[in-house]
Amino acid sequence: MRIVIFGGTTEGRLLSRELADLGAEVTVCVATSYGREEQGGYPGTAVFSGRLDALEMRRVVAGMDLCVDATHPYAAEASQNILEACRQEQVRRVRLLRGQSEIPENAKVFADASGAAEWLKSTCGNILLATGAKELGVFSALGGERLYPRVLPLQESLAACEAAGVPRSNIIAMQGPFSQELNEALIRQFEIRYLVTKDGGRAGGFAEKAAAAAAAGARLILIRRPAEDGLDYNAVLTQCREMITCG
Repeated sequence: MRIVIFGGTTEGRLLSRELADLGAEVTVCVATSYGREEQGGYPGTAVFSGRLDALEMRRVVAGMDLCVDATHPYAAEASQNILEACRQEQVRRVRLLRGQSEIPENAKVFADASGAAEWLKSTCGNILLATGAKELGVFSALGGERLYPRVLPLQESLAACEAAGVPRSNIIAMQGPFSQELNEALIRQFEIRYLVTKDGGRAGGFAEKAAAAAAAGARLILIRRPAEDGLDYNAVLTQCREMITCG
């Protein structure tokens, strides 16, 4: 049984190892070198890193018995490309969804980063951006001095901060997960008034961020997840196990 997993999430890593243990031939695709490091090596799995265009994605899924889309909940474009590649190559696709979080009542929720940035234009005070480096450009119009982006300690992340006009003293280059206590300490250290984040679920530390914002007096600004259909981890594992057993 040949299975390709488009990963980059905790769930994708766990699934790849469970399926390899069941005897599947597993290929894991991750977008970045950081994702490759997180995935690590494991018997029965082959790992490839790098962003794939539409043709390359079709080549990866061609001949596979199953494709599992375990990309990040906010990677809407990647998920759409995976869906299309599987349709064209007639490969069965399963979308692995991360559980959503309970959103605090006082959170300000927006459909996308642009909406959050537009609303923040009318506010004052420092902003902790826990949305990753990709959206930094959207928030740059607020002024780099206000922004305190928490990004992965990678050269491309630092380059994105520089392009957005963020002073080096404002950059928080750290690898998670982060405890509530650490989140609180950062909010207080940098006098943060607004914490902007996505719902990364339990694995993404959303609960710790929300609790820290409440405890330290920062307003929580949430970018809502794109709507999509899929299955939770246990349901995907069950389907894969049945395919391997019957195959």
